[in-house]
Amino acid sequence: MQTGGMRIELATAPGSPERPNEDWASGTLPASGQGGVLVLLDGVTPPRGDDGCVHTVPWFTARLGGALVELSHSRPDVPLAAILAAAISRTAEAHRATCDLSHVRTPQATVALARWDERAIEYLVLSDSVLLLESSDGAVRAVLDDRLTRLPPGSLASNEIADATVRNKEGGFFTAAADPAVASRAVTGSVPATDVRALAALTDGAARWTEMFGEGDWADTLGLLRKAGPQDLIDRVRELEEADAAAGRVRLGRGKTHDDATALLVELV
Repeated sequence: MQTGGMRIELATAPGSPERPNEDWASGTLPASGQGGVLVLLDGVTPPRGDDGCVHTVPWFTARLGGALVELSHSRPDVPLAAILAAAISRTAEAHRATCDLSHVRTPQATVALARWDERAIEYLVLSDSVLLLESSDGAVRAVLDDRLTRLPPGSLASNEIADATVRNKEGGFFTAAADPAVASRAVTGSVPATDVRALAALTDGAARWTEMFGEGDWADTLGLLRKAGPQDLIDRVRELEEADAAAGRVRLGRGKTHDDATALLVELV
């Protein structure tokens, strides 16, 4: 999508054709054309499908993502952490009567969120999705919530007991699930709008190009998104994953060959 001097481009791909894509993303502009909102979510796949919920993870990410878009536009003076808290509460109420929201694996997602107008660009990141900010001089800053990378080896596991000790717990890591209080754990900030010429958001499946395979730094990632587009980035990740698997490697302890991958680029000027 392109309007005026702004360009928004998005691509997403499931990790497997046998499973639904649990990522969710949107780049939206108000009717006035002033400002916009970027939302990117990476739904967390529960082990064995056990999450105490009668709904699917894509149902959850669509509900939460839609609430984030609507609230970010309709409440421009409310900080993004409060927007996330309100969206979590709204989504929880939509299935509290039918589902066990106290379950450690109740549907949840990582969050990358940005909102901009002619004055400022606000941002929020919770868990391991990535938000990139490109300054007017071409420097690229990655906004990261690095709690997952700081966990002791072996802290994350597919069994419920190990996972319960670190998921949405003090000293562990936080995701958007059913408790609005986790919004206060997000990495947040703002920069003058004149200091940024482009934004990009990546789920960890797309960020593998940099984080796992080391094909380039974050500036290279944004440059690739601008030159070749989000779909090309995802295609390159898939080629690297296939080559890695064919060579009998599991890079950096990767648990699955492919993950859902989503990339979104917003060029402001």
